Amino acid sequence: MPKAIRIHEAGGPEVFRWEDVSIADPAPGEVHIRHLAVGLNYIDVYQRSGLYPLPSMPGIVGMEGSGEVLAVGADVHDFVPGERVAYAGNPPGAYATERLIPAHRLVKVPPQISDNQAAAMMLQGMTAQYLLRRTFKVQPGQIVLLHAAAGGVGLIACQWAKALGATVIGTVGSEAKATLAKAHGCDHTILYHEEDFVARVKDLSGGHGVHVVYDAVGKETFMKSLDCLRPMGMLVYYGQSSGPAPAIDPGLLGKKGSLFLTRPSLMAYTAERDDLLASATELFDAVISGMVQIKINQTYPLHEAAQAHRDLESRKTTGSTVLIP
Repeated sequence: MPKAIRIHEAGGPEVFRWEDVSIADPAPGEVHIRHLAVGLNYIDVYQRSGLYPLPSMPGIVGMEGSGEVLAVGADVHDFVPGERVAYAGNPPGAYATERLIPAHRLVKVPPQISDNQAAAMMLQGMTAQYLLRRTFKVQPGQIVLLHAAAGGVGLIACQWAKALGATVIGTVGSEAKATLAKAHGCDHTILYHEEDFVARVKDLSGGHGVHVVYDAVGKETFMKSLDCLRPMGMLVYYGQSSGPAPAIDPGLLGKKGSLFLTRPSLMAYTAERDDLLASATELFDAVISGMVQIKINQTYPLHEAAQAHRDLESRKTTGSTVLIP
């Protein structure tokens, strides 16, 4: 019988329960898949804790996975049983051995991409794609600041930004993470718990500041991120691993140099199927060409998802993490 990690109430990792679940026949427009790997992301923590409430309880968290098509519902013509597929985004429900998912959220996995890679790269990789190619389109010669440079999105974005011709500055929490970030294209690393990263960024940018800051940390870094920008620079606030950013007066953006501030999400950038396919295709091409490498630094059995969450929240993990059903 299929199994899943379910929660009956929001809370810490201890609320996870490994339970039997039943899977109905796929409805029109749905696909029944068997997971081969599931990606671990910080949004899973938000769902588990209740910051991003699940549609109903008991519920299943998780936004990313790769698998094999078992059956398709009526009106599904793009997929057939046996095909390898992957997805990232709504609806949640990835922490399961099997699931139903709308066909329009799936993409086919090229043969050059492994199941574990596909599960590890879809959400984090497509996030890096829209951040660097759409939200703020990085150009050669620009300087970018990436917080959490040794994280899943960070390691992908470091490589990609470097390939685009940017100078990459990354903040990290330890010397080991600094070494890892540098090995993935980061030109300069800053231990933000030990150094004044604003002063260091100004020094590294010749006093001008950076063109863009990509900030998924939130509370700990947000206000200082604004101070790292040059006039008319952009702060891309796309996550909050340290907690929500403080409220600000929009007039502050003017005082600091006519700055831009945006709060994007992968779900918005891939809401339309054409956008989803374009994002996934560009990501697959970047990985197949070798421009971006997907490093899976941790794997856990799916039934040990609680431990994976503890390690993620305590910042023990680096790069991508995969849960194996």
